[in-house]
Parts: sequence; structure tokens; C-alpha cells
Amino acid sequence: MCRDWAISIRRAYGALNFDRSTYHYTSRRADQAGLERRIREICETRVRYGYRRVHVLLEREGWGTNIKQTYRIYRDLGLQLRNKTPKRRVKAKLREDRQTAIGPNDVWAMDFVHDQLATGKKLRV
Repeated sequence: MCRDWAISIRRAYGALNFDRSTYHYTSRRADQAGLERRIREICETRVRYGYRRVHVLLEREGWGTNIKQTYRIYRDLGLQLRNKTPKRRVKAKLREDRQTAIGPNDVWAMDFVHDQLATGKKLRV
């Protein structure tokens, strides 16, 4: 824009309503490749460790990293732990061998209803 319109950086950023410091910005962040590689190595050897446990191991090794930084790298690498499915859902999946009803009274189902009376007593049927 400065070259095409022959205007200064100050006027160009003023027209775009930007801050001039964004033009001169240089990142001061250190290279994260070594830390990412070490986090990946830890997670490959210890599958059940989450980011908090990985952070403790990194601190013991002397990496001196922040837990927020560890979490950000852990999440960016896609290393989140899988949630366990509750056993009751697993059992329900295994019951797919049920037969379909062909006639009346062929298949029965049970339903539980509960309510509370005005006196506070619970009623379950």
C-alpha cells in the first residue's frame, strides 16, 4: 500500500486504523520444537498421562516451562486423553441381539415412574 500509493507507513496505518507497532513487531518467543518433541516422546511412552503429569515430568527434567504453555502445546499436538465410556452404556450396546416383536404380548418392556406427593413423600411405581 505504501509503495502503490506513495504514502508513509504512518499515513497508511492511520487510514487502515491500525497501530504502527504491528508493522515493526518481531516475535520474542523461543523455538518450541525441542519442547514439543519431548512432550510427544513422554506421551508415546506413557499413554495415560495427561498434560498435568507431563508438566511435572518436564519440571523434573529442568525444562522450566509454564503449565499453560504445556497445556497449549499438549492440545496443539492433539494428545488429549480419551474419555472412558460408562459401563452402563457399554452394556446397553451389547444388548443388540433383541428380537423384534411379531405379535401382541411377544415383547414386554418395563418403565419406572417416580413423583413426590404434596406431603413430601416419594412415590415410585
